[in-house]
Amino acid sequence: MKDPREKNEDLEGIFDEVKEVDEKLYCQINEMLIKENIQDWMRFISDDENQRHLEENIQQGKNSTKEERQQRQGTLRKNIRQIINVIQKIKDHDFNKQDYSGVVYFEPRQNLIKRIKYQKEIIGFLKFLVHLTAQDDNLIQCGSNSLNLLNLLKVDLKNSNFEKIRIQNTSLVGANFVRCNLSGSQFDNVNISGINLNGALLLNCKWINLKIHELNKLDGHTHSIQSVCFSSDGKTLASGSFDKSIRLWDVKTGQLKAKLDGHTHSVNSVCYSPDGTTLASGSNDKSIRLWDVKTRKIKANLDNLSGPVYSVCFSPDGTTLASGCGDSSIRLWNVKTGQQKAKLNGHRENVWSVCFSPDGTTLASGCGDSSIRLWNVKAGQQKAKVNGHTDHVLSLCFSPDGTTLASGSRDYSIRLWDVKTRQQKAMLVGHSTYVNQVSFSPDGTTLASGSGDHSIRLWNVKTGQQKAKLDGHSENIWSVCFSPDGTILASGSYDKFIRLWDVKTEQQQVNQDGHTNHVLSVCFSPDSTTLASGGHDQCIRLWDVKTGQQQMKLDGHSGVIYSLCYSHDGATLASSSDDTSIRLWDAKTGQQKAKLTGHSNSVLSVCFSPDGTTLASSSNDTSIRLWDAKTGQQKAKLTGHSNSVKSVCFSPDGTTLASGSNDKSIRLWDVKTGQQKAKLEGYRRFVLSLCFSPDSTTLAYGCDDQSVRLKDVKTGYQICKLDGHSGSVQSVCFSPDGTTLASGSFDQSIRLWDVKTGLQKAKLDGHSAFVYSVCFSSDGTTLASGSYDNSIRLWDVRTEQQVQFSEKNIKDLLLKSNIPLFQEKLLLSITNYTIILISQQAVFQAKSALISEGEFINQFGIDLKTLFKQKGSYILGIQYDLKQK
Repeated sequence: MKDPREKNEDLEGIFDEVKEVDEKLYCQINEMLIKENIQDWMRFISDDENQRHLEENIQQGKNSTKEERQQRQGTLRKNIRQIINVIQKIKDHDFNKQDYSGVVYFEPRQNLIKRIKYQKEIIGFLKFLVHLTAQDDNLIQCGSNSLNLLNLLKVDLKNSNFEKIRIQNTSLVGANFVRCNLSGSQFDNVNISGINLNGALLLNCKWINLKIHELNKLDGHTHSIQSVCFSSDGKTLASGSFDKSIRLWDVKTGQLKAKLDGHTHSVNSVCYSPDGTTLASGSNDKSIRLWDVKTRKIKANLDNLSGPVYSVCFSPDGTTLASGCGDSSIRLWNVKTGQQKAKLNGHRENVWSVCFSPDGTTLASGCGDSSIRLWNVKAGQQKAKVNGHTDHVLSLCFSPDGTTLASGSRDYSIRLWDVKTRQQKAMLVGHSTYVNQVSFSPDGTTLASGSGDHSIRLWNVKTGQQKAKLDGHSENIWSVCFSPDGTILASGSYDKFIRLWDVKTEQQQVNQDGHTNHVLSVCFSPDSTTLASGGHDQCIRLWDVKTGQQQMKLDGHSGVIYSLCYSHDGATLASSSDDTSIRLWDAKTGQQKAKLTGHSNSVLSVCFSPDGTTLASSSNDTSIRLWDAKTGQQKAKLTGHSNSVKSVCFSPDGTTLASGSNDKSIRLWDVKTGQQKAKLEGYRRFVLSLCFSPDSTTLAYGCDDQSVRLKDVKTGYQICKLDGHSGSVQSVCFSPDGTTLASGSFDQSIRLWDVKTGLQKAKLDGHSAFVYSVCFSSDGTTLASGSYDNSIRLWDVRTEQQVQFSEKNIKDLLLKSNIPLFQEKLLLSITNYTIILISQQAVFQAKSALISEGEFINQFGIDLKTLFKQKGSYILGIQYDLKQK
């Protein structure tokens, strides 16, 4: 095979041959091929009569002379010859033989993307190649590579018809197939990690050998999962929980196999014996229990310990069990007799973790006194004390070859130690809070860590570099564990769920756009084509709303960006920051137009007046300031609040400015005079966010008492109180027609409220951390949200029918399935899902996808329909509880 770079140069030249072909022609050809069910597509489009029909369809409804028609027909014949010629060349090219999504083609692939990025004719040709996979067995690989390129180019694929396409040996990580028709499609050896299938039609698909980061979410525990452990054959996963139970799960199906009850308090640790016949569990009830895995009965009950048992671990030969306790002791037990063999004293605080070396001669222990100790198992004596951590050592794990010990701590760090010299080899930094668990992969090349920051991270042991960050849990992660073959990672969390992850998909090789830190503000441009976002990474990013592609990055602030606001003509973007400044940006060029200084503390909120002449700002310095938007000069300083002013908002008629503060008051100001018109008091908690209704009669505000309230602006009376959130409400926003109010909260959810009735219309779940900002597009069909999980989501919030498929086909399917017809309306109207996710971490989504028959099997033989169902898909033939949905 020639050098990939040489091949790519050939490929660019080949694509150039179709850069003058109208993309409408591809659409017409594809429609005819589907309609006529044509197999020999090349012969079909070469036929003169079919070409005439194509030309008529393209020019349908247009009047023209005979000469004009002949000229167009000549151009069409020429274009068809070009298409056929180019495809014949591609058939013999590596593009039709090799997986172009692989690492070996990274450089040529990037060069190709730069070359064709803005050439819509070539993009149209790539789409055509994807569709031809349904017709031509010889073009499947080039069609697959084309779909990979379209995804990397961030071409808008939403609402597309991809019926019967055949895709193989490629990566579609993060692809957006919202409301696409993929019925009858065949995928083989495709990485689908992070793809968005929300609202997609997936009837009679055959997807096999799939690669996907997230495999299953095991749902059953009623409280925090403290520990997870695979059986020696990798087929079963044991989990211990704060709900006092132990559960055994079938890894392949995700189904619960057994529930073991017996402990009277939380189960902190579970561990399988090396032969897989015994399961040990340690609990806060100060006991250890040994379970017969086959009969699920208790074999031995080790009671009367003087403290909670935080960790249990079998020796490699299975004869000894070690336990770490809250009484600062370590105990060694004879597994056969259940008798204590030894008690190892030396620690002065809770022993959080114990772990045997692979040869069984050494036991490591981690303690609340920040130390690690190494013990001679045979002699029962301490061999060494290892210091370095500055807080509790919560987890320990030996590498498979026994040369390295990994430790996770409350000091936020992971450390790798040389077991022989006891010297620190590396410190892995990345987690933003406690590292609760560390675990080596069976081959020793990867270390997994779980943390209180809700993330799992995979580290390259040799280099110490982070390989991947797995987001999905919404709470503290207590436990991570590799399967014996190293292909699956299990994680247990305070969110009550266990998740299984495919650690071989190398999802992070694909660059995802997104902020590198918390997103605090999102704002649509007035024409809704652009979304601005800002947050803790101190930069502003502008995004194409249609594709989610980043258009610009605006640098200048030296602190956290708290607020963004477009002027009503869309020409200017204002931003406020922790650096005490406000900046005005040219929205078209991204150039800074002005820097407004005057506040003496963080500027928390900015808002343009409806006529665009005035900019209002509020600050931690308790003041509100009005600025001339054209000159940047301060026009007025409004004082009265006695604490931080969190939010300011102009009424749509421009006469009134509202402000909400940590002094527990809302104030209304006369914009013209700068005088206070009213002071609304009586609140017991901070007012965090404000928004006027479009008719200026109602003021909505969010509080840290978890409520949203509506006030009559004229009278000051409370219209209603909207309850539902379980965390402080950080942002509120009215829809343009004033009928709906959106609220974002610390409870990680967004809620949509019917303004007239005060009832909750919808709850939008997806973010894995606090939601700081929500904003409606100008047409009210899309809602943007920014979160502490570093992501931005765009949501489809329409209630009208949005499914792009034939209503008759849906009805026919429902009649043949067990889903009652009264759910038809539900299927057709559910649209409250993410249509674009802007994040450095791709997340698999499939809410309201419709699935019938077919296969969705990953490379380990695991049926992914369970995952689809967990993500909110409808699988025909399964009954659904409408209340739960």
